[in-house]
Amino acid sequence: MNIPIETKPALWGMAGGALAAAIIGFGWGGWVTGGRAETDASQRASAAVVAALAPICVEKLRGSPTGPANVAALKNVESWSQGAFIEKGGWATMPGSKSTDQTSAVAKACAELLAST
Repeated sequence: MNIPIETKPALWGMAGGALAAAIIGFGWGGWVTGGRAETDASQRASAAVVAALAPICVEKLRGSPTGPANVAALKNVESWSQGAFIEKGGWATMPGSKSTDQTSAVAKACAELLAST
């Protein structure tokens, strides 16, 4: 079988073009792998859950019978441990759920909301 001599440069050109397209696409074009897309989606979903639950945490803390005293005690706690204070108080745990990895994130966001007011 005889292959025309012009075929070899064309095949090398296609291979080089495909490689260049992949490098440009993944480097600057915003292409991502399926695993990266899944990780990004999971992080965004977790951030959305924390953003939705933090105001509920604030209302639980303020609405408790000792709410004003707890807010005052929170302001006396060092900023780096305010999330732990809220988590220990149980205000970051939503009714009917158990403590999860997101509980500490909710507690930190709750402390930030309370500190900003």
